[in-house]
Amino acid sequence: MRYFIETYGCQMNVADSELVAGLLDGSGHRRATRLEDAQIILFNTCAIREKAEKTIHNRLSQLARLKENDPSILIGVLGCMAKHLSDDLLESKPYVDMVLGPDSYRRLPQLVQDRKAEQEHIVDTRLSRFEVYDDMFPSRREGVNAWTSIMRGCDKFCTFCVVPFTRGRERSRSVAGIVAEVEEAVRQGFVEVTLLGQNVNSYQYEGTRFPDLLESVAAVPGVRRIRYTSPHPSDMDDRLLDVMVAHDNICESIHLPLQAGSDRILRRMNRSYTRSEYIRLVERIRAVMPECTISTDIIVGFPGEQDVEFQETLQVVEQLGFDSAFTFKYSIRPGTKAAEYEDQVPDEVKQERLEQLIAVQKAITLVRNRTYVGREVEVLVEKESKKSSLQWAGRTDGNKWVVFDKESARIKDFVKVHIDTSHGVALQGHIINAVDLSCQEAYHAVG
Repeated sequence: MRYFIETYGCQMNVADSELVAGLLDGSGHRRATRLEDAQIILFNTCAIREKAEKTIHNRLSQLARLKENDPSILIGVLGCMAKHLSDDLLESKPYVDMVLGPDSYRRLPQLVQDRKAEQEHIVDTRLSRFEVYDDMFPSRREGVNAWTSIMRGCDKFCTFCVVPFTRGRERSRSVAGIVAEVEEAVRQGFVEVTLLGQNVNSYQYEGTRFPDLLESVAAVPGVRRIRYTSPHPSDMDDRLLDVMVAHDNICESIHLPLQAGSDRILRRMNRSYTRSEYIRLVERIRAVMPECTISTDIIVGFPGEQDVEFQETLQVVEQLGFDSAFTFKYSIRPGTKAAEYEDQVPDEVKQERLEQLIAVQKAITLVRNRTYVGREVEVLVEKESKKSSLQWAGRTDGNKWVVFDKESARIKDFVKVHIDTSHGVALQGHIINAVDLSCQEAYHAVG
């Protein structure tokens, strides 16, 4: 049977979709390039915000006619939304055949086989304290970066977040399993890996902590760049920073969620650090790695947030000068502690604050990007520019996007680029010279 997977949400969901694809490929099924050509249609879903859930509901509604015309098609909902809203899904979308939570993917090939012979809905949203899919390899499409999950679940229980309820408690994969997956990614031609976890620096396996794992991955031959996301500020330490400095293939770029700049709101969020502790951490990172870029997550309009507290968040943003920020309006998630708070902020206030924050951060990003003009940076060529088929787009070590004329460069090449201008979130420049072998040549060179 031909399958099609549509993925929503975070990089963890992307990695999970690749894992599911590996399972189906190993069972003799084939990937379809278009949904219309598939006999198995899977939606890997996100429940982190209400908007994401509405998108999935709308997308599923579009399949009702397709299922009516061909009842043999299997439609499945996977992931966080499956765990969070399985009853609602089956009630409102009775043509959905399978609803599987994040810890049930191992059963998918057998469930597909069973579902062809039965007409009952299949639901398995049980969470596991042990499942990490350590013995399974993902099926990745050709590309530059390989998403590599190192752990599952979360123990932080931030009051706004459903992840502990949709993905379960923290458990980590073995070092050997992670290293084996990275080695396989290198054999497949990937030159960059990104280590994933809900709180990636909470990783712990038989006494091995995240900095030690990072060192093991950095030692894999052929891994040219290593990134990780997302760390929790409370779990960052000097040992991790020392490892980053010691290895040239570990990118000096950290995504460090702030969420709010008010101590009272941070306590209400159960974020386990204070405003001043976060500021000192960023200052420490920049003292150890002056060129390190720092991005963040920020939520505006959390229940009870007063305007003066929102201004405190703006002050932190202006003081620290993040390279970029992912900004969100608070979204009520049923089942979380924050959903019970009675002092919800009106949506129009949240929207106004979000627009203020975006304007402030946009100005900061422009200023920080202009400091690159006139400099020479190493860029990994990743894809064709959206604006011109004559240009490439790639990223620096610090995760800055750079656009430049293609010349003789190819995807997966490392090239030296002189930065000429800065517009918006991207830098523009021109190639000085290729600084390394292409991926294909390097692959053959290392055997």
